[in-house]
Amino acid sequence: MNEKILKAVDDYYTEKLNEFGVTPQGVDWNSFESQGLRFEMLSEFIDFKNKFSILDYGCGFGAMYEYYKDKVGLDFSYNGFDISNSMINEAKKKYKDVTNVNWFNKLDTNLSYDYVVASGIFNVRQEVSDDSWLDYIFKTLSQINQISIKGFSFNLLTKYSDKDYMKDYLYYADPLVIFDYCKKNFSKYVSLKHDYPLYEFTIIVRKDV
Repeated sequence: MNEKILKAVDDYYTEKLNEFGVTPQGVDWNSFESQGLRFEMLSEFIDFKNKFSILDYGCGFGAMYEYYKDKVGLDFSYNGFDISNSMINEAKKKYKDVTNVNWFNKLDTNLSYDYVVASGIFNVRQEVSDDSWLDYIFKTLSQINQISIKGFSFNLLTKYSDKDYMKDYLYYADPLVIFDYCKKNFSKYVSLKHDYPLYEFTIIVRKDV
């Protein structure tokens, strides 16, 4: 991975956390409602009837853990990965007495998980060129694909966003380009969800059906 890009992303989210604390704004989301909708979209392919392991790739302070706990109680294994030490420290403090979670800021690619989900990790491009950022996205997705067993999901801001609301430091992806790449490189079973009321889309990659 490009260390310069990762450092810039780390600095950005650490600053947000310092400014807004353990809130949706602290991970650069607008509200609990929009955050919850994202979790719902990302999780549509998960089999909640059977015990599962999940990696929250770019977990922030672990808000997604609450979503799954409400779904299935404690009958799952949650793993939170984030490059930000500040985020991981907040997560460890918030969930210090929880037994079914693991937190880490370095990824062991020898480990694998039933599902990997990534919410919002590709949005903040900052000064990186579009071409370099797209290359970074594809490399990250290849890593996520490597460590997922049943499949993975992620979201991106969409190029179909209203122009008046688009910001220069954010990355707005072409959904068809991302879908095509996943279809050709990861699985025959790929879903593109672009029918919910946020300026983004979700991709779900299933390893099997």
